[in-house]
Formats: sequence, C-alpha cells, structure tokens
Amino acid sequence: MANANATEELMELERQFWEAIKNRDGKTAAALSDDPCVVTGAQGFGSYTPKQVGAMMNDGRYELRSFRFAKNPEVQLIGDDVAVVAYRVHEDLVVEGKPVSLEATDSSTWVRRDGQWRCALHTEAILGDPFGRDRNLSQPPSPAQ
Repeated sequence: MANANATEELMELERQFWEAIKNRDGKTAAALSDDPCVVTGAQGFGSYTPKQVGAMMNDGRYELRSFRFAKNPEVQLIGDDVAVVAYRVHEDLVVEGKPVSLEATDSSTWVRRDGQWRCALHTEAILGDPFGRDRNLSQPPSPAQ
C-alpha cells in the first residue's frame, strides 16, 4: 500500500488520462504514455507508441461523456519509480449513437522516467459474470478476437 501522497499523485494522473479521453485530447494522452504502452481489455491487447495512444482519442467509435472513480483505490509502490494502481470506475458513454453506462475495474502500471510518471500498462475489465452468462453469446466471435 502506498502512502497518501503517492496515492493522490497517481490517481490524479489517472484522472488526467480519463479527462484526455473525455476531451479527445491526444496530446495529453500521449504525454502520459510510456513508449510503448500496453493496453488490454475486452477486445484484446496491443502495444502502442505515445503517438498511437494520442491518435486513439479521435477514433470515433465511442464518446466518453463522464466517469467517476469509486473511493478507496489500491496503489502499490513496487519501487521508487514503479507503481501499480487499481480502482473501480463508472462510465457514461455514447456507443453507436446510444447511451451506455457501465461499471468496470481498471488498473495501470506507472513508471517514472526522467522525473515524470508515464503509463506503461493499462487494463480494463467490465464488471459482470466472469463466465459471460450475462452477455449475448449467440453471436460467433469475430476473426479478430
């Protein structure tokens, strides 16, 4: 468990990243990303340069309208320059023109390089039945999955 100052600092960086997504601010998202940054979620995983992370802010597939972190994030300092952050988040989005709200758990690994924290890994898991029983499984997976 990290001290209160480290928790506050790292959660502020998480908030800045989420605000960059909400505001489609590729410059801020790129500045907060390590080179490369690994991203993993329900659609798979990938390794992206800061420039690619910045470009993702304008891909147009969804719009993040608002987000809210739950209280009591978990922050663990692995050393002076590496930290792991985990938290629950509520998201309000517009996907394919329709409003969507969801609860998820997210985690990030932050590394400090030249005095600046950068996100080296970010994951998101949408909360729900771990065996997928709450999802429509009648559709076969796409070839990209």
